[in-house]
Order: sequence, then structure tokens, then C-alpha cells
Amino acid sequence: MSTPDSPPDLKSVRQDIDFYKIFKVFLSRWYWIAGCVIIAMVIAKINVLYTLPIYQTYGSLKLEDANPAISSSNNLSAQMYTYTDRIQNEGFVIRSNDVLLNAIGNLDYKISYYLKGRIKTSESYPNKPFSIVILKQDSVDFSRDIYQITPVNARTFSIRTSENGPKKEYHYNEVINLGKMAFKVTSRVPDKGEYSFKFNTKEDFIGRAGRIDVGEAAKYTNVMNISITDPNPVFAADVLNQIMKEYIKYDLEQKRRSARQTIEFIESQMNLVLQKADTAGTQLAEFKQKNNITDLSSSAQMTSTQIASLESQKSALNLQLIGINQLEDQVRNSRNRIEINSSLEGDVSGLLASLIAQLNSLILSRESKLTQFNPNSEPILELNRQINEAKAAIRNNIRALKERQLKSIGLINSQLGQAQQTLNQLPSKEKKYVQYESNTAVNNEVLKLLRQKKLEAEMNAAAVVPGASIVNLAYPNHNEISAGPSKIYSFAAMIGLSCGIGLILLVRFLNPYIYDKETVEGLTNTPIIGVIRKFPDYIDKDSRQALSLAKPKSVFAESVRSVRTNLSFLAANKKSKTICVTSEVSGEGKSFVTVNLAGTLALIDKKVILIAADLRRSKLHKVFGSDNKIGLSSYLSGQKTLEEVMIHDSIHNIDFIPSGPVPPNPSELLHTENMKELLNLLAPRYDYVLVDTAPVGLVSDAIPLIRQSDVNLFVIRSGKSQFRAAAIPERLSREYGLSNLAIVLNAFGDDALHSNYYTTDYSRGGGNSTYYYSDYSGYAGSGYYDEDPKKWWEFWKKK
Repeated sequence: MSTPDSPPDLKSVRQDIDFYKIFKVFLSRWYWIAGCVIIAMVIAKINVLYTLPIYQTYGSLKLEDANPAISSSNNLSAQMYTYTDRIQNEGFVIRSNDVLLNAIGNLDYKISYYLKGRIKTSESYPNKPFSIVILKQDSVDFSRDIYQITPVNARTFSIRTSENGPKKEYHYNEVINLGKMAFKVTSRVPDKGEYSFKFNTKEDFIGRAGRIDVGEAAKYTNVMNISITDPNPVFAADVLNQIMKEYIKYDLEQKRRSARQTIEFIESQMNLVLQKADTAGTQLAEFKQKNNITDLSSSAQMTSTQIASLESQKSALNLQLIGINQLEDQVRNSRNRIEINSSLEGDVSGLLASLIAQLNSLILSRESKLTQFNPNSEPILELNRQINEAKAAIRNNIRALKERQLKSIGLINSQLGQAQQTLNQLPSKEKKYVQYESNTAVNNEVLKLLRQKKLEAEMNAAAVVPGASIVNLAYPNHNEISAGPSKIYSFAAMIGLSCGIGLILLVRFLNPYIYDKETVEGLTNTPIIGVIRKFPDYIDKDSRQALSLAKPKSVFAESVRSVRTNLSFLAANKKSKTICVTSEVSGEGKSFVTVNLAGTLALIDKKVILIAADLRRSKLHKVFGSDNKIGLSSYLSGQKTLEEVMIHDSIHNIDFIPSGPVPPNPSELLHTENMKELLNLLAPRYDYVLVDTAPVGLVSDAIPLIRQSDVNLFVIRSGKSQFRAAAIPERLSREYGLSNLAIVLNAFGDDALHSNYYTTDYSRGGGNSTYYYSDYSGYAGSGYYDEDPKKWWEFWKKK
């Protein structure tokens, strides 16, 4: 046995996508897909049966332009913001708890009636199947259990609080004390249907009534579309109409409250000024009577008029300063919306007005989000930060406004100082007279100003109109917006199909094993000498069926013959061939392949000897019925002769050398000259010397045998060998300069789940094999082989 030449430079084969193979991959697990679709359809059916339909109804409001005569934060913001911003801000007001609670209070909310169907229980609103009168109910502490009511006869009925709870009978119009409540049923419960009821508060409907969506009817318009969703279309229409009405009332009340606050502020100032005016007038009359003064000199008259005018201006500025201080206190201490006092009308800058409108919008947004998030959540903390920033900007603007007012007051004080100097030059009686007269004139002028302001505020309060009007009322919409049964089933079928396909792709993606020859061809350039099909029957523990080559006309037997035929092309110049069979790890079928090759070679009258060279865990002796007490290890260690260890199977005409007892040094024995001499001795006697070796991926025992053999077969088992196994033959060829390595794919089955979706094209791009072989896929059932499996649709045919 000469040393083999260096391995030839093999080119990679070309592999093209085969769409039919892709189809077969999914078809191989059609029941996975069908199972996922069935599960999805069952879930969809449950969803359809138990989920209540959702309906949506619409209404619309028109936001009126602000009245310039009325001074409020809403009016100022209307000039600074677009309709989109205003609609967004008013949306928070519509969803506020005050508006929702007032709207719910206008509905018949205290008792909910339910009708139980075969599967679903639906609310009977607005219908009342029977009448209940509440006699006593705590506003908070009462039971919210659902009471199931059943008629017994024309005079009595029964109530229970749970599915399996005890029933108790009552008479109609009898006072019932349950759940910390007192009530009575005043009309007869219908005999048909299963009814139940529960008691509510307005707060119980906040979440249900708050499912409101607000948006523009069209871009750059002041019409606001409002929609609400609910399982009951009549309730949705009723509550939406009440919400729109209560929003208009709320907006009107807010404006009137601002006007009332202004009037109250003016009246409080008028009372103070009126007292001062009465006191000043009395003092002036007494002074004139006591000093018998009827008129003043022209200089004194001018001084008096100047002082009165300056004091009037100063009083007006002080009045505005009071309003500024009140606004500052609101910003500093109040967590509610900010209202601008009418005394500041015309003095608030556009920037300050826009900042106040922005702050009010943030406060409303915070109130709305507090129904969904807790106070320490990130959205609320972010809104708190924005509110603090807005308040800081407002305080800066108020500080600038206050400084301007104080400067104006300071300027008037300086002018008053000059007038006072002129006054000091007058005679003492005239000086005193001027002081009394100027105080009287100032108080009267301020009183006149306040009366004018009060009249304006009262006119404004009388002229207050709502900031919105209803364009379209909401009507019950019985077309559900939730997906109907057909859509749900279609979606479920798509999801099931996707899950089934995804499951197949996931299993393929996670698969680490080799299943078909295309995978091997894609991983290595080592030639494949053949594909052996999976053994058709159960193999017993001694594997004697393999040796007897059961069912010689089966697809399996034909695949073994294909390997036998291709062996004749390997080392064709050799009259006797030494063939070494190995694999990466145990359990990949190298011994099985060796036995089958020996059996098929013997059938064509070839002299064959089989050597069990796996000195560690060989099981070949069981095939031949040997006890394995003596064998190759006995011969190599010099304990027995060749004739003593050799076994002849006359039935199959095969000679066999078992492995023998496990030696302490199996690798060293296989490296001895005795092993080389044994192979040289057997080669002239036999046409084929088949050597079953230990796995090369676990131990190095097989290396000396591989280097001495004429042909080396590396067994890869479908579904057992991992991807790394395909690289071992090439590595052996490089490391030991071998060119006689070939691969046998063992236990190949018809399962297409893990098969590759490409086909090898040997006509282009070189190739890694010059041997013809087939995996016999698709030939089963052709009628050419024994016991071909029937197709599932041929169940009626006899075997």
C-alpha cells in the first residue's frame, strides 16, 4: 500500500435555489401549520363569543370667537393660539372630572340592568325590564355586587349575590336591606331571560365616560369633533350629548365666575373708598363752617386741583397694583387655573397672557393624566417641571409689570412732593382747606372710577355667552367599530398560518444537524460516494438483520448497492482493496455501514473479511454471534494466532476478526508493526478488507489505519451528525496528505423538514464528486420496490 498522492484542488460546486424543495419543507409539517391555524381559530371563536362589540358615536362643537369686551385667559389665548391649539386645550377641559361628573349626573346612572345570554351578558340600557326604588344609599360605602334576580311567582322573586350564593325570596314592594342599602322592587321581573342589576355612583362611570377623542373637524377650522366608544351605542350617544352640554355650561360658569370675582373685588374697594370719602367730606364741611371760608385764591385753587388729579392717578395705579399682587398670589399658591382680574385689563402684555394660557393648558393636562398615572410617575413629573417653568416665566413678567407700576407711582409721588411744596407756601388756613378739599376730591374721583369699573363688569357679566355651541348632537351608531367575526377569523387564520410557518423556520434555524447531501456538499469539497437510506424495520440489539440484508428489493438495499458500485471506482488499479470506515463520534452508523457493505460485496462473490478495529467499544461481534473473548487485541498482543481469532460466517460467506478483549493500550496496539503486517497479509487473500475503526473525533486510534488504507469512508448520519462533522474529512486530507477519502451519508430519510432549499448543479462551477449516486427521494411508492408505502389518498387500495 503506497502513500497516496496529495489531494487534488477541488472546486466548490454551484448550488441553486429549488423552490419545489422550499414547498416540500413546509408541506412536510403541514400538520404543524394546520394545528396552529386550528388553535388560532379556536381562540378567535372564544374571542367572538365572549367579547362585547364596541360602537363609536360622534358629535361636534363650534368654538366661538372670544368677546373682546370680556377679559379672561381663554379670550387672550384665543388671539395667541391657532384653533388647533385651542381645540387641544379645550379637549382637556371636556375630559375633566367636573364636566364628566356633571354629565353623568344628568343620566339615569344609579342602577344598571343586565340580561344574561347563552354566553355573553349585555347591558339593557336604556330599557328597564323592572323598576327598583332606592330608599337609602350611602354616597360611598355600599355594595357594588351584581345581584341576580329571578321571578318565583306573581308576588315573589328571589335574589342572590353570586353564581353559587344562597337565594332569598322577597315580595314585590317589600323593603330589601342588602349591601348597606335599602331598596324595593316595584314592578314584576320578566319571566323570560336571566336578569341582574347593580348599584352605581357617578364616579363608577368616570372611566367609561372618559373614553373621549377630540380633534379638528377640518384643518384651520373652529369646529371640534368629539367621539366616544362604548359597548352600548345608546349610552355612548346619551353621555356624549350630556358631556357637550355640560362643557358649554362649565365654560359659561367659568366666565361668569371671573366676572363675579371682579365685581366682588370692586365692591370691596368701593366700601373702603366710600368710608374715606364720607370722612373727608365731613372734615371739609366742618373746617369751612368753623373758619368761615367760602372760596380760595386762584393759586390755592390750582394747587388743590393738581393734588387731586395726581392723587386720583395714584389711586388708580394702586388699584391696578392690588390686581397684580392678587395675580402673583394665584401663581405662587394656587394649583388651579389662573384668572386675570379685570382691573388689569389693558395692562397685561400679550406675552404674559400667552404664558398664562399655556400654564392653564398644562394644568388641565396634568389633571387629565392624573386619572391614568400616579403623582410620582414620569409623565406627571415632566408636566410638573413644565408647569414650574411656566410659573417662573409668569412671575418674571409680573415682576416687570409691578416694577413699571411702582415707577409710575414714584413719578406721581415726586410730582405730589412738588405740589406739596407749593401748598406749604400758602397761609395755614388755605393750606388746611386745600388738604381737606383734595382728599374729598380724590376719594370722589376714585369712587367714580370704581363705579364705572363695576358698571363695566356687570355689563360684561350680563353679556357673557358660551365659548362653544353644539353643531351636531350625537345619535346611537349601531355599526360596530371593533372587528367583526369575519375579520377576526381571517386575522386568526393569518396569525395561525404565520405561527405555523414561523415554527417551521424556527426549528430549522435552531437545527445543528446534517440531514441531506446538499448540506454536506455545501460544507465540504470531499466527494460523497453514496447515500444509504434509513433501514426500513426495527434493528434488534445484535443488528443481525443488517448482515442478512433483509428485503433485498427495498429502497434501502438498493442504496447500499449504489455505494458498493461506487467503491469499484475508488483505487480502481488495486486488485485488493483495504477500506477503512470511520466517523466523528459513536452512534453515527459506521459499524452498520461496514456490515452492510460486507454483506452486499459477499453477494457478488467477492472474498470479504471484516476487521473490528475499534478496540474500545466494538459491537460487531454481536452481529456474528461471537462472544468476543479473543480477537484482534489478542492477535496484536501476540497471545493468539490469526487462525485462532478469525471467524468464518458460512451463511453469508464473510470472514470476521472481532475486536477481542479491551486492552489497556488500544492506540499503541494499532500503531504496532503487527497491525501493518496483518493488513499486508490479508490483502492478497481477499478482494476487500473492511476495517471498522474507532471515531476519529473522540480518539486517535484510527489514524494509522486511515493512512494505510486504499479507501477511507467517513460516515455522516442524517439527523445525528452535526455541521462540524462535514469539515473533518477535509482536515484529515490536509493534515495527512490523503486523496482517498469519501463520505457516506447514512440513515437518510424522506423527512423534508430539515432538507436544504437548494440543489447542486454539477454542470457548472466544478464539483466535489465524480460518482453517481441517488438519495432515492420520491421513488418510494413508484411500485418498483418491495413494500412501497401507499399515499394517504390511496387508503382504499390493498397491499
